Amino acid sequence: MTAPTTHLLFSYGTLQSPEVQLARFGRPLNGRPDALPGYRTTYVTITDPEVIAASGSDRHPLVIASDAPADAVDGTVFSITDAELASADDYEVDDYARTEVVLSSGTKAWAYLAAPAADAG
Repeated sequence: MTAPTTHLLFSYGTLQSPEVQLARFGRPLNGRPDALPGYRTTYVTITDPEVIAASGSDRHPLVIASDAPADAVDGTVFSITDAELASADDYEVDDYARTEVVLSSGTKAWAYLAAPAADAG
């Protein structure tokens, strides 16, 4: 029997919240700090009632590319299972797109960045 696949997920927003982790994954996640260079944070208004209920807010951070070399977004890297990654995909609304990124540490991880339509605004 093979071990379950694990994925690295970089979170800069509500997926860092223990309450959201329990609601989405059924467990608190252990992570380590890292940063995403070349990006900056803006905010998006969430309208999905389930996401608002889990996070406690309708205002969520959203990461977009930056031209400023010094810009970076701080966050946390978590190791999660296939099922947890699917649950995270389900949690993130259409303003976000899961993208593979390279963090300041050199680690490759998934991150939910602004979807192309969201980034245009």
